[in-house]
This record gives sequence, structure tokens and C-alpha cells, in this order.
Amino acid sequence: MTVPVSQMWRVASYVLGQKIKGNKRYPLVLMLEPLFKCNLACAGCGKIQYPKHVLDRYLSAEECLKAVDECGAPMVSIPGGEPLIHPEIQQIVEGLVERKKYIYLCTNAILLKRKIDMFTPSKYLTFSVHMDGLQPEHDHAVCRDGVFDQAIEGIKEALKRGFRVTTNTTLFEGANPERVRAMFDYLSELGVEGMMVSPGYSYEKAPDQQHFLKRSRTHQLFSKILDKPKKSWKFNQSPLFLRFLKGEQDYQCTPWGNPTYNVFGWQKPCYLLQEGYAKTFKELMDSTEWDNYGTGKNEKCADCMVHCGYEASAVDDTFSSFKGLGRTIQAMRNL
Repeated sequence: MTVPVSQMWRVASYVLGQKIKGNKRYPLVLMLEPLFKCNLACAGCGKIQYPKHVLDRYLSAEECLKAVDECGAPMVSIPGGEPLIHPEIQQIVEGLVERKKYIYLCTNAILLKRKIDMFTPSKYLTFSVHMDGLQPEHDHAVCRDGVFDQAIEGIKEALKRGFRVTTNTTLFEGANPERVRAMFDYLSELGVEGMMVSPGYSYEKAPDQQHFLKRSRTHQLFSKILDKPKKSWKFNQSPLFLRFLKGEQDYQCTPWGNPTYNVFGWQKPCYLLQEGYAKTFKELMDSTEWDNYGTGKNEKCADCMVHCGYEASAVDDTFSSFKGLGRTIQAMRNL
């Protein structure tokens, strides 16, 4: 893992504080989705299929910061759509830094070089660049030629200016393990802080429904990808979650760990499913039938192994017992 000590300490103290208070359900990362509009139309995405009047909507900076304060999670992920399109993204980021929230601004990096002057390097801000493979695989995944080169240019510029940069990779059926490992080599040589990887979720609205991974195939794929990982590879996620992807660890989903707030409100029950919306974070926590979701409980959750549902489960395992902490330390040694 390559998470800075200050961030690890913030998360650890927060989780332990929740456990001391006896809170069984608490947010770890707020998925703040200020808009759905994007400058790409990826075949595996379920967010850009909304009608134009919805795609033209966005949350104001004031609405975003109010949601952050209401939720209280120590980390904020800003997905989309493409956040760099948002007209108030600078104000949103500045407000989060003032609150000392650890931010992962998720971007395809097409606009990163053009808009990077809007931001100031900070330990609280990380650009999480979407990278689904080397040049042929990535451009195919995002359905546009040339995007891989633009993303790499954005990464290099951000690193040169002293920004924290991670990458986020979503894999589907047909991914070549050796090519993914080669991508890990390439990104490590670039000098990114860490890499995040996850199987895709089968969004009902996604144009491509044929390439979402089933659970058994996820285990097979990630076992090959993560077999004998190189020391140069640095992952910006829980090592227990990576064991989970390989089928070496079993977890139930923690949907409340990464609550989502977007233009419709607080999304029930998670970033991936749309089972209604709540007006407040408290209403989301109190009114959602959490026991109705997860593997074996809901058919829509059957094959889901996505990090926004299971990363929080792995983190909770780490701090639930000395055995969990020991498993985490051992998993870190094996990466």
C-alpha cells in the first residue's frame, strides 16, 4: 500500500472511534457525484444514459459541501460523469481541502492538462485517473481513439507539478491478465502513487451487457493478474480487498460504507443500485432496508465484487480484531 501515513492515521482513528461508540454502520467514503455528464460514452457505463435534461443538471458547490458535512466521512470520492466538466469543481475541491477531507477526484484526464492550474497540490487532493489498460485496450474500453495518450499526458503533467496521482482500473470479461500486468509495470514506471483495480458492475443501462464478469470468473481473472505481484506495484486500496477479488477472502457487502449523493439526493442503497432516494443522510441510514442487499440476499448483487461495496468490508475487518489486523499485515507483505 502507498497511502500516506497521515491519511492512514485519519482513517484508522475514525474507524476505531466509530467502533468505540458502538456504531455498526458508518460511512467511510462519500461518493459525491456532482453531475452525470461526461465527455466520453463508454460502453460499460451506466451513468451517461440519462436524458439530456438530467445530464444538464449538476450539484452546486454549496450543495456538495453541505452533503459532505452531513455525512462526516473522512474521505470523499468525486466520480461522475466527468468532474472536470463541472463549472464549480474548483470551489468544491477548495471547500473539501479546507475541511481536511481526503479527496479522490476521478477523471478520464482528457481535460486535466487544460484545467490543472485551477488546483493547488495538497496531501488532501488526489487525481484518480481512469486507466482500463494499455493504449489499445483503454481506447477500446472508452470507445474513442487517442484517449490513452491524453490520459498519460495528464498524469505526467500532474506528477510534474507535485500532485498526488493514482489510477483506477475497471476490468471486464475478456481482459488479458498479462496485458494488465504490463499496464501495472507501465504505470509504476510513470511514478503514480498507487493503483486501484476492480471488476465492473453490470449496470442495467449500460450498452454493453455481454462483458460483465461473473463471480467465479472474477476470482479466476484476478488470481492470474495478482499472482506473484512485483515489488514495484503499489496499490492504493486494502490488501484484504485484493485477496477477496482472488477468492482467498470472503466478505459480505457493506453498502453504507460508501454512500452516494448526486443530483437526485442520497441514493439507496449504494452507488451501483438505484432503489430510490432519501432527502438526508440520516434518512438514508434509517430508512434503507440494508439487510435486503448483498450476495445471497438480492439477485442484483449476486456477482458484484466492486470496491465501493467491499473495500469498506475489508477495512472493517482490519480493525475489528487482532486477527483482522494480522491478516492485513500478512497480505501487505505478499503484495
